[in-house]
Amino acid sequence: MKAHAARVALLAAVSAATLGLAFAQDPAPAPTPAAAPAAALSDQLPVPDAPDVTGTAWLLMDYATGQVLAGENVDERVEPASITKVMTSYVIAAEMAAGKISNDDDVMMTVNAWRTGGAGTDGSYSGFEVNKTAKLLEMEKGMTVQSGNDAAIALAEHIAGSEEAFASLMNAHAARLGMKDTHFENATGLSGPEHYSTARDLATLGRALARDFPEHYAYNAIKEFTVGPITQRNRNVLLWRDKSVDGIKTGHHSGAGYCLMASAKRGDQRLISVVMGSTSESQRATDSQALLNWGFRFFETHELYTPGAPMATQKVWKGETNEIGLGVAQPLLVSMQRGQYAKLQPSMDVPRTLVAPLAKGQAVGKVRVMLDGKLVAEAPLVALEDVPEAGFFKRLWHELLMWWQSL
Repeated sequence: MKAHAARVALLAAVSAATLGLAFAQDPAPAPTPAAAPAAALSDQLPVPDAPDVTGTAWLLMDYATGQVLAGENVDERVEPASITKVMTSYVIAAEMAAGKISNDDDVMMTVNAWRTGGAGTDGSYSGFEVNKTAKLLEMEKGMTVQSGNDAAIALAEHIAGSEEAFASLMNAHAARLGMKDTHFENATGLSGPEHYSTARDLATLGRALARDFPEHYAYNAIKEFTVGPITQRNRNVLLWRDKSVDGIKTGHHSGAGYCLMASAKRGDQRLISVVMGSTSESQRATDSQALLNWGFRFFETHELYTPGAPMATQKVWKGETNEIGLGVAQPLLVSMQRGQYAKLQPSMDVPRTLVAPLAKGQAVGKVRVMLDGKLVAEAPLVALEDVPEAGFFKRLWHELLMWWQSL
């Protein structure tokens, strides 16, 4: 009798402690984003169209979110010319991060690299002497600053044994980065039937280099570089015109026209522009500068939710605790026209029933942010703490309550 009375008392206690769980959970409320910034009167005016751009394809991308702010023919296949060398830099950086190569490696300027990309060709070259070695760091800067085809080929041969094998590494990284409409045949950007990319993919690549390997990205801001008796200037003239510009790469040959992928940072905001198939070196620079100025003037990027901060609490069944905090694992950022922040409409999509055990970081739903009926950002909602499974009697009681609720 005493044991039976104890079990009855225990079930009654558990019942009282979990009574609130006996009712269906309400739909998840809209999470409150970070406080809206004060909008200037000028931010309330209509945003003009993006500047006219001369070229076959172009775009402007926000670095923080990867959102395309404006563009034309952004997914049309184009010849990337020497912008290809941004991927060559990315592969070099990845191999170095993996410990397979180092800045102090001696890289041979082979006869093949010299004949294919050296001074005797029509393309840009670095000037390293044939059949002699140079440190990998110097060779990489010769490729990046001077756009040296010879240096790119020599580096590819040093890393992968041949330029063809190196191209396979380039394509593997392109696939991993989500460059869906890109294929590389070489490390230089010389024309080839299966050597192509798109403005969107190239911007994605520039963003990845700046994000993943900032030290290697920084070589693109070097204004001139000397090899032996030859000093060459960086062909990105925006480095001299705009102090906020710190990259990224020019390109040109007869099939590609004049190309420029530029990036600038003003305050906490970074933008990336891509202009492909322009008519001249000056035109690609003028159009790129206009796109950057327009983007910084009329768009802004905000962090709506901070990782680890609770956005909401949700009831939990069969757990040691009855509630769990939900939030985001990564900053939830959104890019938008200035003055539009107050119009954002966030919402949460969470299952009506959360059942323990739940692990910290486990995805349990999504947060979505809409603007004028369009999705502008979304991210997984994750558990902010562990909720272990409860003991036998609480789990049994919750099972009864869940069954009762389902009737």
